[in-house]
Amino acid sequence: MKKGKIAPSLLKSIFFLCLFYLLSHSLIAQYAEFDSLNKLLIKDKFKNDSAKLNVYDEIIRNSQLDSKKRLKYGLEALKIAKKPKNSIWLYPIQYRLGHIYKKIGNLEDALFYYLEALKLAKKQEDIRRQSLMYSALGTLYRVSEDYDKAIKYYSLGIESLRDGNNKIDSTNLAKSLMNAGEFYRIIGKYDSALIYFEESGKIFQEVEFLMGTAYTIGNMGLVHAQKGEHRIAKNKMDLATVILRDMGDFYPIAVYDLYIADIYKENNDLERAIEYAEHSLTIAQEHSLKEQIRDANLKLSELYDDQNDYQKAYFHQSQYLVYRDSINSEEKIREIADMRTEYEVNQREAEIQLLKAEQKNKYAIFASMAIIILLLAILSILYYRNSRKKQKLNSLLEERKEEIEAQRDQLEGINETREKFLSIIAHDLMGPVNSFKGLSAIMKMSILNQDLKDLHDIHAVFDKTISNLSTLLTNLLDWSVTQQGKIPYQPERILLKKLIGELTDLFFNMTQAKKISLESNILDKYFLWADVNSVNTLLRNLVSNSLKFTEEGGEITLSAEKSNPFILIKVSDSGIGMPQSKIDLLIDENHFEISKGTKGEAGVGLGLQLVKEFVKMNQGKMEIKSEVDEGTTFYIYLPDYDSLAP
Repeated sequence: MKKGKIAPSLLKSIFFLCLFYLLSHSLIAQYAEFDSLNKLLIKDKFKNDSAKLNVYDEIIRNSQLDSKKRLKYGLEALKIAKKPKNSIWLYPIQYRLGHIYKKIGNLEDALFYYLEALKLAKKQEDIRRQSLMYSALGTLYRVSEDYDKAIKYYSLGIESLRDGNNKIDSTNLAKSLMNAGEFYRIIGKYDSALIYFEESGKIFQEVEFLMGTAYTIGNMGLVHAQKGEHRIAKNKMDLATVILRDMGDFYPIAVYDLYIADIYKENNDLERAIEYAEHSLTIAQEHSLKEQIRDANLKLSELYDDQNDYQKAYFHQSQYLVYRDSINSEEKIREIADMRTEYEVNQREAEIQLLKAEQKNKYAIFASMAIIILLLAILSILYYRNSRKKQKLNSLLEERKEEIEAQRDQLEGINETREKFLSIIAHDLMGPVNSFKGLSAIMKMSILNQDLKDLHDIHAVFDKTISNLSTLLTNLLDWSVTQQGKIPYQPERILLKKLIGELTDLFFNMTQAKKISLESNILDKYFLWADVNSVNTLLRNLVSNSLKFTEEGGEITLSAEKSNPFILIKVSDSGIGMPQSKIDLLIDENHFEISKGTKGEAGVGLGLQLVKEFVKMNQGKMEIKSEVDEGTTFYIYLPDYDSLAP
């Protein structure tokens, strides 16, 4: 060997020794954590089963630990979790046991525990857990190549989340759709994969989950690459790379770069192919992604070989073999660490046996102290009885305290509801009172003009208004008296045309006073399934609001149409309108907008708050569209009675 040179075999030996040292220390650190948890289980000084199960859970969730050891502790934890008082632990333990059995290749037992976990999720009516188990079962059947059952469970997981009404459910739905798309990509059904990826991407965009959007775009790029649509594939993977790089997620970037390298190779552009493969290798090395380092070196070896650069091809081939061997050897290192842990456990058991022998030798001394122990036992019993009495007394006081707090909360709820009723009554009286103001103005003009015919007509209208006011007061007061501490919800079949007719009669005087046209073109075929009192209140408030913000000579139109499963009621006016910023504030659940109408009519925003609350109570929804000086339209969606028919 020449001076100053080191033989390649020696360099390779040094490399493996260093690698073995690093891996060993990494695994020893993991097993040190396991060892500390195992000591807690050996001592068994837990206050309750829940604390003990927490320790078991930490062990069986450690994916770096040997699967057989995790399985042993998982089965021990399951015995404790089967006690009635620990039933809350059954789902996570059975779910994780399914994962462990799948990892060691025992798919039959994995299926059993997945199904048991699914039963619990259904019993708890936990949609998210059900969807998680459906996805796990789909993956299990995919691994066993039972593709019909795999897609069945993927589909069940997706459908269980489609009715979700919050951001978490939408995000989980998008993830399930993306998993189904990946399944179709793997089995070569590329068109189906793209359909699922596209729907997943739309949902990720709606919930503003940028990482999910990036993964969906990248996966679509992989599909297009496998279909041979290289230009589309590269564009999508480049876009995903830009997003993921900003978010610090580099693993998929390394994968996409290798696919793009293949695309350039197919197009005989070896320079660009090598550029992307080198970039994949750089990312993998910077972030210690061993499998990607291995794959990138293999790809570079192939590319340099095609370019006839055999020196670089040989170098990357060597690197590929080194990383392939090191990844395969990690399992052996883990087995060595397992043997070390098992040895230490056996040593501790031997120490325990030795202590037991010493205790037997001291039996004579303990016997001589029997009388003292007996006396102490009697004192302990007396102390225990006294403590039990104190505990019972404290428990009784605690129960009394909880009862008092519950009664206080109930009274607060009743007071809050009573105040809400008073607010509703006061607000709904504003319409008829304003109507009387309009009549008063007309009466004054008729008296000045000595127009007896108008006065006669006004008298008839006055009587009608009083009758409407009386009906309104009766409905509101009867409603509030018959309730016991809560706002009622008693849905029934309601003919919308009749309800709107009563509403236009109620506001007749106010529309005459402001010279506003109040028109209704609602057909007699629309029936709602809703609480009539709350619907009356919300529609009165909307019409009152339109009157308030519509100039003299304007018009208000009430219309309806089917929008399954709802009836869409539109309240449109030609009023002063409002900007989008104000609409956003009005939609805010806790916002009260203080404003005045075109004639200085006062209001504190309670009316719209009632509208939002009652729409929600009737399982409907509301939208607002408006432009300044162009008018406003309220869109109220309430359940359609006909859509409920079997």
